[in-house]
Amino acid sequence: MAAGALAGLQHQQATTPDRTEPVAVTSSQIAVPPAPMGWASWNTFAAKIDYNVIKAQVDAFVAAGLPAAGYKYINLDEGWWQGTRDSQGNITTDESEWPGGMSAIADYIHSKGLKAGIYTDAGKDGCGYYYPTGRPAAPGSGSEGHYEQDMLQFSKWGFDYVKVDWCGGDVEQLDAKSTYQAISDAAAKAAATTGRPLALSVCNWGKQNPWNWGAGMAALWRTNTDIIFHGQSPSWDSMLANFDTNVHPSAQHTGYYNDPDMLMVGLDGFTAAQNRSHMNLWAISGAPLLAGNNVATMSTQTRDILTNPEVIAVDQDPRGLQGVKVAEDTTGLQVYGKVLAGTGKRAVTLLNRTSSAQNMTVRWSDLGLTDASATVRNPWTRSNVGSFGTNYTVSVPAKDSVMLTVTGGTEAASSTYEAEATANTKGGSAANATCANCSGGTKVGNVGNGAANTLRFNNVTADATGTKVVEIAYTNGTNAARTAVLQVNGQQATTVSFPPTGSWTTPGTVSVEVSLAKGTSNTLSFSNSSAWTPDFDAIEVRPLPGANGAQVVGAQSNRCLDINNYTIINGTDAQLWGCNGGENQSWNNTSRKQLVVYGNKCLDAYNGGTANGTRVVIWDCNGQSNQQWNVNANGTITNGNGGLCLDATGAGTANGTKLVLWTCNGNNSQKWALS
Repeated sequence: MAAGALAGLQHQQATTPDRTEPVAVTSSQIAVPPAPMGWASWNTFAAKIDYNVIKAQVDAFVAAGLPAAGYKYINLDEGWWQGTRDSQGNITTDESEWPGGMSAIADYIHSKGLKAGIYTDAGKDGCGYYYPTGRPAAPGSGSEGHYEQDMLQFSKWGFDYVKVDWCGGDVEQLDAKSTYQAISDAAAKAAATTGRPLALSVCNWGKQNPWNWGAGMAALWRTNTDIIFHGQSPSWDSMLANFDTNVHPSAQHTGYYNDPDMLMVGLDGFTAAQNRSHMNLWAISGAPLLAGNNVATMSTQTRDILTNPEVIAVDQDPRGLQGVKVAEDTTGLQVYGKVLAGTGKRAVTLLNRTSSAQNMTVRWSDLGLTDASATVRNPWTRSNVGSFGTNYTVSVPAKDSVMLTVTGGTEAASSTYEAEATANTKGGSAANATCANCSGGTKVGNVGNGAANTLRFNNVTADATGTKVVEIAYTNGTNAARTAVLQVNGQQATTVSFPPTGSWTTPGTVSVEVSLAKGTSNTLSFSNSSAWTPDFDAIEVRPLPGANGAQVVGAQSNRCLDINNYTIINGTDAQLWGCNGGENQSWNNTSRKQLVVYGNKCLDAYNGGTANGTRVVIWDCNGQSNQQWNVNANGTITNGNGGLCLDATGAGTANGTKLVLWTCNGNNSQKWALS
């Protein structure tokens, strides 16, 4: 990479060594901060916690060997604070319950080599006020109006992590993005004052789509409602519901995590097999692992499930990516694949949602590997199954799952886009950049396009619409992570973190998952308003064929079938929007005549309607005829329930035009192409 390349995205240093040879993108993978692991008080104790309750759990936590397995947080949830403040607005607590104040319990947790977490609400009144569980909270048990004061107090007490709930925020109808940004800013300011980082857990239950804005603001964000309401028994269905709504692969990367809520492992009502499946699904997601059982009374079996080192290794993989669905040949038989650190390494979870045992197959090609031989291993038995050339089949019990790792496979062909520019790009002037050693030929694009602190990789090719893995080569010679904003085509932007690589001459890579459109016109841009940013070198785009879909493009509008703002709520209207290849525009046309988005939401004729004007929405896939669609040779798409055509309301062509069913009439507003 030439000195000063990437249109202003360079480090503040007098000189940068001139590297005339392209750097291999896979030369040195940098481990990103892993998803948090620990224990939280809510699932077992609800609001009934005090110093003695937490101390007993800490002692049992250590005795059970959980810290040695990687669990390090002890998180106090609802109930530690009843809402009182002094005349200066400082939180006051009952020292008969918390002798020595909150700093004493934080100190005790730290004395065991662990980290301490605490809890508040984004609104004026917390969850215990609106939904008293165990005991009610007084008014004022939220942090609204005191964000900076409370974050500083938590940090001074010695807490390392804060979960901020949404009960008050929800009732008050606060704007989640701006509210949590203010809280994130307050946490950063507190850390700068005390020198103690304060990890932020956004807990607004998936409302207002936190996967669109959580990265860079928080370490993790909840994607759904509580996995279990206190007093209820764990259920297979509630576990699957939270797993299904947690799949947002483009949002999870470089130390930022989708959070499907606390584990139910070890709670009364789950079998050992269900506990293992719970771990399988959370691990393939790369989700936070926050146990919620009573550690002081847990069985040896539960401890062994929670501490299985190979399953934890899948969850805590240094790449920090999320697993995605790569196959569902038969309804309810789903295969999820996760790209692991290193070359030719994958984790797989085969999930059988049906009521009978089934043989299930994972194909190497779906995972982005060639048909060369690879070794299959079972993490639960900690033994190799054998070597297999193209796929592996295993029997999966009813309502259960099997986890595997696949290693030694050969990566499918990828494309590298080298940022090799001349010094005149410094400060943001435009230049052409030639891709050196590209797979499939030389790629040419513009570096900078004249925008200061912006680098664009243009003409990025995808052989199909869908999720791809992008490895980013960079250097960061500082002692702290630096960030840049990544935007793919016109999709929702995300903040990507770049940990230190050791020096400005030592390259490393981090990975993200992105959704690209089929063709050669994809653009990935990195931008930052700060001069202190990473020094980028190249990107490598790797296929993940099992996650491919297709854009559904209107003949009249030349716009795509889209779900607004990456929303996943049942009943959300389908609409037209400019095509950008995003996850909300990537549709899988299955052999069951379903059009599936996000891996588990079907295009649906609302309420089984058959009249003109029936809304077209997304809904959990259920196999009903109103979710079946015929993609016809004449370009129409007709609903299986009434035979009406997919149409744009009023033959509209503007972004946001809702889609409906209408009597087929040959108009171009009813004609579509799958691309």
